[in-house]
Amino acid sequence: MNPFRRRQILAGLPAVTALAAMPAGAQAYPTRPVRAVVPFAAGSATDTLGRLFAERMQENLGQPVVVENRAGASGMIGAEAVARATPDGYTFLFGTNSTQAAATALFRSVPYDMERDFAPVSTLASIPLLVAVAANSPYQTLQDLIAAARARPEGISFASASSSQQVAAEMLASMAGVRMLNVPYRSSPNAVQDLMAGRVDLFIADQAVILPQVRGGGLRVLGITTRTRSAQLPDVAPVAEQGLPDYELFAWFALMVPAATPAPIIARLNQAVRHAMDDATLRTRLSDGFGMALLPSTPEEAAAFIRAETQKWGDAIRAAGIQPQ
Repeated sequence: MNPFRRRQILAGLPAVTALAAMPAGAQAYPTRPVRAVVPFAAGSATDTLGRLFAERMQENLGQPVVVENRAGASGMIGAEAVARATPDGYTFLFGTNSTQAAATALFRSVPYDMERDFAPVSTLASIPLLVAVAANSPYQTLQDLIAAARARPEGISFASASSSQQVAAEMLASMAGVRMLNVPYRSSPNAVQDLMAGRVDLFIADQAVILPQVRGGGLRVLGITTRTRSAQLPDVAPVAEQGLPDYELFAWFALMVPAATPAPIIARLNQAVRHAMDDATLRTRLSDGFGMALLPSTPEEAAAFIRAETQKWGDAIRAAGIQPQ
């Protein structure tokens, strides 16, 4: 045999062996529709991002990606459904810092192990949170709100429909040395409606949730939770510039599959995520429309990111004095 031809054949053996060892389902994947679980309600930031990614991913996968909202328990209902699903790539989760990083520190009973029961596919995006009040609120500035909370302990109420929203408000209260009353909600859109109606005083939520109502004239923003300003709201100062210099927080999203999902399927889904991120319409809608920053990654980079964020959110929760529920 020609020596060059022999080297070609030998060089191809590892790939052939790997392909032969790959489960049959992984070789053909996907052959049917894929279910994408959003663990928060329709209209939430996670829902907005999830539907945009699902639409673009199905172009690459060649099969429909069907979005299913499984809201409740700060995202844990939807996350548990994915953790318990068959690890075959046909069910994945649009996870967040609430479901994948903060849950264990916030709740005594979490129905899944954030690291053991999931495998990351990719980080997706990050987004700042906005400190919002109703447009007709008497609190014109963040310091007005803090002064009122100081004068009336637990007299100022805040809405929370996710772990990140609760942590953001509790951190603000802790650093300002005040006590505010938490009013839990099942969904962010419901919380926004009650905020505009005056049933709660404050809501710190993803920019994607707050910004449309700011543009519509229903809400006013007193601060942003990141250290940098938002391109969509350049006149809104970070909370860190308004008397609380150590305050910083942002939300993020990641694509997760059940643990034990075969590596070739995870790689295929990562490829579909990168295809979605290359789409100009998706980038424009998430960036210009909602102020999200895309976070492409490998599965390994996503795992390292989530581990670091789990430590960060746990530290933030303990520093704010939040007791597990």
